[in-house]
Amino acid sequence: MSVRELSYGDAISEATVQAMELDSEVFVMGLGVDDYKGIFGTTLAAHQKFGNARVIGTPACENAMTGIAIGAALNGKRPLLVHARNDFMFLALDQLINNASKWKYAYAGKSAVPFVTRGIIGRGWGQGPTHSQSIQSVLAHFPGIYVAMPSSPYIAKGILMEGLRSSVPVILLEHRSLYSMKEPVPVKPYMYPFGQGLIVHPGKDMTVVATSAMVKEAVKAAHILKKEGIGLEVIDPVSIQPLDEKIILTSVKKTGYLICADTSWASCGFASEVSALVAEKGFRHLKGPIKRVTLPACPAPVSRELEEAFYPDYRDIVSSIEELIGRDLKIDLEKYREVDAFKGPY
Repeated sequence: MSVRELSYGDAISEATVQAMELDSEVFVMGLGVDDYKGIFGTTLAAHQKFGNARVIGTPACENAMTGIAIGAALNGKRPLLVHARNDFMFLALDQLINNASKWKYAYAGKSAVPFVTRGIIGRGWGQGPTHSQSIQSVLAHFPGIYVAMPSSPYIAKGILMEGLRSSVPVILLEHRSLYSMKEPVPVKPYMYPFGQGLIVHPGKDMTVVATSAMVKEAVKAAHILKKEGIGLEVIDPVSIQPLDEKIILTSVKKTGYLICADTSWASCGFASEVSALVAEKGFRHLKGPIKRVTLPACPAPVSRELEEAFYPDYRDIVSSIEELIGRDLKIDLEKYREVDAFKGPY
């Protein structure tokens, strides 16, 4: 299979174009999808190739946009709705939760709402409390919606293409800080299935379940701790609804420890959901308490200095492991700050 290095943003762009080539019913809509920047470049190629007929700029009316997408999906189209900030999706919750998620249940599976919503998490350049929120737990709480948080270019392309051929409403949450990340991606179209997690880094001593941008941080922690003789098994669940329970429970059975690293808050969050899963179905395998690495219980700050203190990273994962093993590993963690988690050197 022919592959080449592609960035996360370019992988999304390529998936969009290829999905539109494969299915004439696929179209893109959203505020700014047709402008010269093309949502950080992710819709630019599609607009250049297909024009305004299939890449449609919309006003800032999120609830109406989502309702239009649902109506189009019910009439045989496959909309790809893009929100440049995932926070704006709060305004569309009525349509997503009261219509899209319930449709197949209300009609006994005889009618479907096949559309994809992309929401971008805006952390990383001083976006502050209303443009930096991770809302995955809210969305995944309601049955009938698939929610995924692609953490790499390979997954981003495959799961977007899978979503655009699915028969359920799909929400993809993309972390803006990942857009420049590169890795080998196949040239040809391919699908990555929902409900299938991935072991990103194998290990035998401790399990880390990480989402979105925290996957890179967990891999960085794994490389650092490998020098100390501690093997972290890093699991990316990819989709948080449906969740691959088996891959998590199998790993915890092997390691006896669980650390959950999520991009959102702990209270009622995804890290708490994974903790509850293991406590219910894998408790007998645990050798110590479960640790959660999440945001502090307050809104996101604006200043760069406060952002540094607010957002968790590999250092917080290492600190959690030090607590679990009951000793200070005396690692100079700051020297790894600028090291790419997937390229070393370690």
